[in-house]
Amino acid sequence: MFGLAALDEAPTTANLKCDPDWALDLRDRYEEVRPGYHMNKKHWNTVEIDTGIPDADLRRMIDHSYELVVKSLPKAARANQRRLRGVRSSR
Repeated sequence: MFGLAALDEAPTTANLKCDPDWALDLRDRYEEVRPGYHMNKKHWNTVEIDTGIPDADLRRMIDHSYELVVKSLPKAARANQRRLRGVRSSR
Protein backbone atom coordinates (compact mmCIF):
# COMPACT_ATOMS: atom_id res chain seq x y z
CA MET A 1 0.00 0.00 0.00
CA PHE A 2 1.48 3.35 -0.98
CA GLY A 3 -1.47 5.62 -0.31
CA LEU A 4 -4.64 5.83 1.71
CA ALA A 5 -7.24 8.46 0.83
CA ALA A 6 -10.01 9.93 2.98
CA LEU A 7 -12.37 11.07 0.24
CA ASP A 8 -15.31 11.87 2.51
CA GLU A 9 -13.46 14.47 4.59
CA ALA A 10 -13.05 18.15 3.93
CA PRO A 11 -10.41 18.92 2.97
CA THR A 12 -9.64 15.70 1.11
CA THR A 13 -6.50 14.07 2.51
CA ALA A 14 -4.23 11.19 1.61
CA ASN A 15 -1.63 9.33 3.63
CA LEU A 16 1.50 8.85 1.52
CA LYS A 17 4.61 6.84 2.32
CA CYS A 18 7.75 8.98 2.39
CA ASP A 19 11.48 8.83 3.05
CA PRO A 20 11.88 10.04 6.67
CA ASP A 21 14.22 12.93 5.82
CA TRP A 22 12.04 14.18 2.97
CA ALA A 23 8.94 13.75 5.14
CA LEU A 24 10.37 16.24 7.64
CA ASP A 25 11.33 18.64 4.85
CA LEU A 26 7.82 18.52 3.37
CA ARG A 27 6.24 19.13 6.79
CA ASP A 28 8.46 22.19 7.22
CA ARG A 29 7.69 23.48 3.73
CA TYR A 30 3.90 22.97 3.66
CA GLU A 31 1.44 23.40 6.49
CA GLU A 32 -0.83 21.03 4.52
CA VAL A 33 1.60 18.15 5.16
CA ARG A 34 1.45 16.58 8.62
CA PRO A 35 2.70 13.37 10.23
CA GLY A 36 0.65 10.41 8.96
CA TYR A 37 -2.69 10.10 10.74
CA HIS A 38 -2.98 6.60 12.29
CA MET A 39 0.26 5.59 10.52
CA ASN A 40 3.95 5.34 11.39
CA LYS A 41 4.69 9.05 11.61
CA LYS A 42 8.32 8.57 10.63
CA HIS A 43 7.44 7.01 7.25
CA TRP A 44 4.03 8.48 6.41
CA ASN A 45 2.61 11.95 5.78
CA THR A 46 -0.99 13.06 5.71
CA VAL A 47 -1.35 15.49 2.80
CA GLU A 48 -4.26 17.84 2.12
CA ILE A 49 -4.99 17.43 -1.57
CA ASP A 50 -6.70 20.61 -2.85
CA THR A 51 -5.46 23.24 -0.42
CA GLY A 52 -2.35 24.88 -1.82
CA ILE A 53 0.34 22.32 -2.62
CA PRO A 54 1.34 22.78 -6.27
CA ASP A 55 0.16 19.88 -8.46
CA ALA A 56 3.72 19.05 -9.55
CA ASP A 57 4.84 18.66 -5.92
CA LEU A 58 1.77 16.59 -5.04
CA ARG A 59 2.44 14.28 -8.00
CA ARG A 60 6.08 13.94 -6.88
CA MET A 61 4.90 12.90 -3.42
CA ILE A 62 2.53 10.29 -4.88
CA ASP A 63 5.16 8.93 -7.28
CA HIS A 64 7.75 8.82 -4.48
CA SER A 65 5.35 6.86 -2.26
CA TYR A 66 4.65 4.38 -5.05
CA GLU A 67 8.35 3.92 -5.84
CA LEU A 68 9.22 3.28 -2.18
CA VAL A 69 6.70 0.44 -2.06
CA VAL A 70 7.71 -1.05 -5.41
CA LYS A 71 11.38 -0.91 -4.36
CA SER A 72 10.58 -3.05 -1.31
CA LEU A 73 8.85 -5.80 -3.34
CA PRO A 74 10.60 -9.05 -4.21
CA LYS A 75 12.45 -8.95 -7.54
CA ALA A 76 9.83 -11.02 -9.42
CA ALA A 77 7.01 -8.81 -8.19
CA ARG A 78 8.93 -5.67 -9.24
CA ALA A 79 9.42 -7.08 -12.74
CA ASN A 80 5.73 -7.94 -12.98
CA GLN A 81 4.79 -4.45 -11.76
CA ARG A 82 7.01 -2.82 -14.42
CA ARG A 83 5.39 -5.01 -17.07
CA LEU A 84 1.91 -3.97 -15.88
CA ARG A 85 2.83 -0.28 -15.85
CA GLY A 86 4.05 -0.61 -19.43
CA VAL A 87 0.72 -2.12 -20.47
CA ARG A 88 -1.23 0.67 -18.76
CA SER A 89 0.89 3.45 -20.22
CA SER A 90 0.48 2.15 -23.78
CA ARG A 91 -3.31 2.53 -23.71
